Amino acid sequence: MSKRILVVLTSHDQLGDTGEKTGFWLEELAAPYYVFKDAGAEVTLASPKGGQPPLDPKSDAEDSQTEETRRFKQDEQANAALAATHRLSDMSADDFDAVFYPGGHGPLWDLVNDKDSIKLIETFIEQGKPVASVCHAPIVLVNAKSANGEPLVKGREVTGFTNGEEEAVGLTKIVPHLVEDALQQCGGIYSKADDFTPYVREDGQLITGQNPPSSAATAEALVGWLAR
Repeated sequence: MSKRILVVLTSHDQLGDTGEKTGFWLEELAAPYYVFKDAGAEVTLASPKGGQPPLDPKSDAEDSQTEETRRFKQDEQANAALAATHRLSDMSADDFDAVFYPGGHGPLWDLVNDKDSIKLIETFIEQGKPVASVCHAPIVLVNAKSANGEPLVKGREVTGFTNGEEEAVGLTKIVPHLVEDALQQCGGIYSKADDFTPYVREDGQLITGQNPPSSAATAEALVGWLAR
């Protein structure tokens, strides 16, 4: 599959005013990265600030490691691409067949309001291309609009990190947005599985995954969409 997939990562590294670090979630980049690469796709990494995006340290802990995260860490080419992500403002939907957003808490602060990201999502949709996101990253959809000016997610089936999952990680009072609530407030038809079990929704060009265990399945749904 000679498709070109843009992967957009957060540049935000502060977990509110806790003094702790956040960023992107390693497994949510690593698992999709290899789903895409192993399907023969060309993957380009971008972030609002460009360069090395911040990694959520909790996602780098031993109990968060998977076969894919270990593969990614040993992959010199992948790490070189991660260290030199393109600046998001330089990216054009014309150059790609799809866009994918990994989660982590970072997007709740930067990508949710990022004008370049919002414009990119709207352009992918206008061009008939798919937009996929997982875990906290579906928050990137809430400020995007359809061609008719309505919220992009209005009337569409979506999922994302649940209120219960946010409660389980103890960050309900810290985060600026709860993904489940935000998607519903935009008119999204939100649904979910049990906390921390894989769950993916696909509605037209929108593909969303609920949590870290959903990241490979979300990427596989995107590859399936592109293979039609």
